[in-house]
Amino acid sequence: MTGGHRLVVIESSPLRSLLSIPIGSGRESSLRPVICFLHGYDEAAPLEIRRALRKHGPLRKTSSSMARERFIIIAPQLPSPGGDVWFRYADSVRQIVQGIRADYGGDPDRTYLTGFSFGGNGVFDLADLVPGLWAALWPVDPTRVPQKDPGLPVWLSFGEISRWHRASFIQALDLKDAGQGNTGDRVYLDQGMDHVGSATSAYADDRIYSWLLSRSRRNPR
Repeated sequence: MTGGHRLVVIESSPLRSLLSIPIGSGRESSLRPVICFLHGYDEAAPLEIRRALRKHGPLRKTSSSMARERFIIIAPQLPSPGGDVWFRYADSVRQIVQGIRADYGGDPDRTYLTGFSFGGNGVFDLADLVPGLWAALWPVDPTRVPQKDPGLPVWLSFGEISRWHRASFIQALDLKDAGQGNTGDRVYLDQGMDHVGSATSAYADDRIYSWLLSRSRRNPR
C-alpha cells in the first residue's frame, strides 16, 4: 500500500488483472471513476504481472498520482504475447470491468478505456465490441487507424508510430489539437515523443485525467 492506493492481483480466467484501489474506496464510500488499461506487446504473460503492468500506463511510478488516488484502475494481462489481439478478449474485459465495479464501488457512468500501442488499438476494438460500457476513450500511440467511428469522446496521445498516420487519425476521428486549448470531445496531443516516451508523457499528464473526469455517460456533453 503506497501513494494513496493499494494493489491487488485478481486471479480470473482467462485474464489475470492488476487492480489499483484508492485508499478509502469501497461500498461504504461514493462511487469511484474507473480506468481500464490495455497493455502493449511486451507486457503480456509470462512477465510477472506487477512488473509488467507498471512498465507503462497509469500504474507506472512516474505516472500522475491523480490516477492512483482518484480512480479505480484495472489492468488485465494477456496470457501470451500474441500481438494485436485485444479484440479476442473483449468479453473477458467486459466481465472483469463489470465485476470490479460491482465489488469495489466503481461508477458505471464514469468508466474509461485507455491503452498503449497494441493496447491503443484495443481501445478502438473494444469500444466497438463492448458498446455501452465506456464514457470516453484514451488511446496512446496506437498503431492503426480505426475503421469506424467509436461514437464516444476520444483523447488521442500521438507518438512516433501513430504520427505516421496522423492526418488519417485526425480526419477519421475529427480531432482537434488539445495543445491549442481545445477541450472538446475529440482532441489529440502530440508532444513529439518516441513510442515509449509518448506513454510516459501521456500517463503523467494531469490534464488528461481531468478531461476524462469531465466525461460521463450520465451527463454527456
